[in-house]
Amino acid sequence: MAMRAKDLQGNITRRSFLATSAGAGLVMGLGVVLPGCSREEAVEEMAIDGASLSFSPSVWFEVDGNGKVLVNIAKAEMGQHVGTALARVVADELGANWDDVSIDHVDSDPKWGYMVTGGSWSVFTTFTMLSQAGAAGRTILRDAGAALLGANAEDAIVENGMVSAGGESVSFADIVRKGDISRTFTEEELGAMPVKPAAERTMIGKPARALDVEAKSGGGAVYGLDVELDGMVFAHPLIPPTRYGSTIRSIDDTAAKDIRGYIQTLALEDPSEVLQGWAVVIAEDYPAAMRAAAAVVVDWEAGPTADVNEADLIEEGNRLVSDKSSGVLAVDDGDVAAARESAASMHSATYTTSTALHFTLEPANALVEFRDGKCHIHSGNQWQSLILPTLATALQMEETDIVIHQYYLGGGFGRRLWGDPMIPAALAAKELGKPVKIVFQRADDSRFDCCRSASVAQLDASFDADGNVTGIEHAMAAGWPTLAMAPGFMPDAVDGNGKYDPFATSGSDHWYTLANHRVRSINNDLAQRTFLPGWLRAVGTGWITWGVESFMDELALISGKDPIEFRLAMLDASGKNAGSAPNSVGGAKRLAAAIEDVRDRSGWGRVLPENEALGFAACCGQERNMPTWIGCVAHVAVDPETDKVTVKKIWQSIDCGTVVHPEGAMAQAEGATLWGVSLALHEGANFANGEVAERNLDAYTPLRMADVPELDLKFMESTEHPTGLGEPPLIAVQPAIGNAIFAATGKRVRDLPIKL
Repeated sequence: MAMRAKDLQGNITRRSFLATSAGAGLVMGLGVVLPGCSREEAVEEMAIDGASLSFSPSVWFEVDGNGKVLVNIAKAEMGQHVGTALARVVADELGANWDDVSIDHVDSDPKWGYMVTGGSWSVFTTFTMLSQAGAAGRTILRDAGAALLGANAEDAIVENGMVSAGGESVSFADIVRKGDISRTFTEEELGAMPVKPAAERTMIGKPARALDVEAKSGGGAVYGLDVELDGMVFAHPLIPPTRYGSTIRSIDDTAAKDIRGYIQTLALEDPSEVLQGWAVVIAEDYPAAMRAAAAVVVDWEAGPTADVNEADLIEEGNRLVSDKSSGVLAVDDGDVAAARESAASMHSATYTTSTALHFTLEPANALVEFRDGKCHIHSGNQWQSLILPTLATALQMEETDIVIHQYYLGGGFGRRLWGDPMIPAALAAKELGKPVKIVFQRADDSRFDCCRSASVAQLDASFDADGNVTGIEHAMAAGWPTLAMAPGFMPDAVDGNGKYDPFATSGSDHWYTLANHRVRSINNDLAQRTFLPGWLRAVGTGWITWGVESFMDELALISGKDPIEFRLAMLDASGKNAGSAPNSVGGAKRLAAAIEDVRDRSGWGRVLPENEALGFAACCGQERNMPTWIGCVAHVAVDPETDKVTVKKIWQSIDCGTVVHPEGAMAQAEGATLWGVSLALHEGANFANGEVAERNLDAYTPLRMADVPELDLKFMESTEHPTGLGEPPLIAVQPAIGNAIFAATGKRVRDLPIKL
């Protein structure tokens, strides 16, 4: 969602930046000055109140009177060590001692600004402003420290939590306690703040102890599932047979009344209409809630999609991509129709992906209480600012009266971008007048999942008489998550015929130079009406690149060229593919460099044993405005008797710009790569009777430990602006495996998960 990512940066920099004395510490942040409140008055207010009533500050970090630096993290922690990465940015620029740095994951108070953790945006969208914040803090501490030392500020050095000049030093603690640190910066002053050049960084890109490891490894980390409140009761969902349109005819809880601890069953009325035909069982403890849920009999009137199955979704996708009038244009370069009319030959291929589920380790949960006129929600969530308006509608409350308390997430992967599990707990707590904790069993979690939609993509290429590609038309149909949950994020189509979901389109707008290129993005309305399409790690690029990169291999074969050389010839960085500062400096040439690096490291072209081969794919995810350039090679062996596919090794060369926290970055890249293997060979659900049929890990079978391949992942050296990392290493893995299977067997696979 490149457009919105850019907007998020712009909205923040349009605010004025504050640095001022607040109580016993230095507080740095962004704030919006209220009408009639001058900068000087704002400083005075902050000094009096210890924060600000005149501002709504997104306060990023604090330095207290003991010299301790607290970095406030408004991003969700779900295993990616995002807090450590963001704290490293601040601490490096500030000149702090890393041993004095800690982090705090904050709640949804409006003062923290817009809150979202997804799309691989976290470091990308905050790197510049956090760098400037740290640099501004360093400037204040340097000036105040120099004054205490009787030295010129220009002669002072700030490092390791000390300001030094003339052979003497003063600590951050003494500066905060004794120095003059009240100061404001205009937007222009902040933008001109002297951020360190890459060569002078002492923390960014260097090994570091992740700040959350101790809590996680020692059991101190608190996840949403861990939270308890006095007087709370437990809720177990009773999920209707269809996501939409179901209604409850009757509820019979006769058998449940014999279960010790059972309290009652509530039919829920949800003004937001997210929950349709829902009920929840209430009990004193969760085992009782589970037993009672199995005993309660609900008679439902199912919605209109009760007979829809996976084949119906794929059939509708096929119909849509074949209909030239369907969808809207996301890319329309050159004249595809003219290239087709003058073509010496054509080649077409259709690719599909099955429904994919999230299966987070921590099942969906939420604990809700109403206290002092406020609704307090305890749960791990990725996009607090998205669910708050829906919660306000469901509860008939103001958004400002709802507080989401953030906890560690036992896996997010896009499932917790939408906080819908909070809604039934909140409705029940409001009706009962006591705290309610809802926990979804795995099968219910699967039924209620915002799954990645099944998809169909059709690609048509035209060739001239010399075998050169003259144009490509790409049509793809799927359910659109952004249409369902965040329609305001959808950009206008280039043909002016509507809007499209960038999370169901990105990856098709690749960096290969094509004179004629058209992309048609199509909403599969049957999918949209059957379930709630969701964002799953790598989102659109995670399934769209499957078709793009598999098709590129097919075109290379037709052209009689090596698959890598075929791609490199189209990565000339001309026109729109030249790239621009700061996000895509170097353009397609950086992708070419990553491809050349992985080609050389993998020994591309070497002779392998029979039934083994290397396959290649590239990607430039997550979004075009935030490209992470990746070349990927997969080594695959196929048993000719059983058709069992074994992925032996995967190489990836990854250019994500500046790598802030190398250990966290590698962990993310490894996890994403393995999920790519899992989606390629193992993961796929099927809709049956309007719901997913595979509801637990006996039927839905992700990658097992025994099938984990050797990984050889490398980050390209770069000092450019950091781009997304949590998701892109997943993207090229699937087509690389598919292309390797073809090279080993001659069988072209076009459906995910791959079945020979």
